[in-house]
Amino acid sequence: QIIPMMWDQKENYNSNGFALAFALNVPMAHVGAPSGYSDKAIAAVARPAVAASVPAEKPDIVVVMSESFWDPTQLPGVAITPDPIPHVRALRSGSMFSPEFGGMTANIEFEALTGFSNAFLPAGSIPYQQYVRAPIPSLATFLKSEGYEARAIHPGTNWFWNRANVYADFGFDDFQSQETLPPMRLRGPLASDASMTDEIIKEADATEEPFFFFAVSLQNHGPYEPNRYTDATHTVQAPISQWAQDSLLSYAEGASDADKSIERLVEWARNRERPTVIAFFGDHLPPLGPVYVETGFLKDNVAPRREAADQMQLHHETPLIVWSNRSGPVKDLGAVSPAFLPYEILKTAGITHPYYTGFLGDLKKQYAVVDRNMLMKPDGETVMDWSRQKQVDPAVRDFRYLQYDMMFGKRYGAADFFPETVNKTAHTS
Repeated sequence: QIIPMMWDQKENYNSNGFALAFALNVPMAHVGAPSGYSDKAIAAVARPAVAASVPAEKPDIVVVMSESFWDPTQLPGVAITPDPIPHVRALRSGSMFSPEFGGMTANIEFEALTGFSNAFLPAGSIPYQQYVRAPIPSLATFLKSEGYEARAIHPGTNWFWNRANVYADFGFDDFQSQETLPPMRLRGPLASDASMTDEIIKEADATEEPFFFFAVSLQNHGPYEPNRYTDATHTVQAPISQWAQDSLLSYAEGASDADKSIERLVEWARNRERPTVIAFFGDHLPPLGPVYVETGFLKDNVAPRREAADQMQLHHETPLIVWSNRSGPVKDLGAVSPAFLPYEILKTAGITHPYYTGFLGDLKKQYAVVDRNMLMKPDGETVMDWSRQKQVDPAVRDFRYLQYDMMFGKRYGAADFFPETVNKTAHTS
């Protein structure tokens, strides 16, 4: 009856008892300094070639992390009609290479907001729970320093994944959650994507200053019980059990609703006078369990932690859109880690930053994916089990140095790479 409830440490301790909950957290409690880390090592990291700058007409930025959004037509032997995600398919820029499978949303969120990587943290750890205990630089921190309003929106509870505290440490001005949002329309048992999109548009239209909104949807969260929607408009054909077909239909309907919501958000932005950048991506593949096994997509209900490179791509890539109402969708991004999303967003917005477009931009020329088990170059070439090698590529080593420095270390590199954090509240380990 032991269930590690890592998403809610208070309940973890209440349910499992102090000793057991403490023991479950011990493996992630300490993050040691990487070999060679020092003030001289940080000083030796190549100086960024860019300084922070924002266009005179500051682009508004909306990022939507869509719960479990994925293309279910990738399942072998499955036909879903009509196409559940036509708009995402038309606008798609590339793929997000998620560090997780079927859950652990907060870990994808951590990378996408900070530009740091889970690859350098203990396996099984959740930065939102274990490590974010003081201000950490993020997109919100930087954009706020440039006069932006930074707001997070999620129609779930504010305590889940410790988001209320984390968003404050990331520099957000405000976090609108279930506790503070107006009543949201339900679609199935959860707040609808359409209702969340309504809220994004309403708040954007009422905001005079340039803004950065980070929204996390809830509607298509698993499990995907059959008959979740009584007004399903899709059909599923596949040589699988009726239960699996019905479960997949529930998922496909939710994915379709997310697709319609991003279409609406893009149409709204297309008609705006202010420059607007929108990013949209799925956090991880959905927890479809038996559907994967019955279709032959997986041997078990979840993907292995380590597998061949082509299988890791199949089991970890979700659709990614980076779009601007000035230039349309960014094309041919390929697969990228969430940590590179800040780079793609700021580049599209015409914004420069010493770390997000400087260091990360240079790193991405060498590796587009930095995962615990795999590095992938922009041309698709992969390096497996890189962390077990005696010699790690200096670019990846420096990435780890900077992340450790800002999260756990002395912040030697703050002035050069995160000047907006200088003279802010000092970090304490």
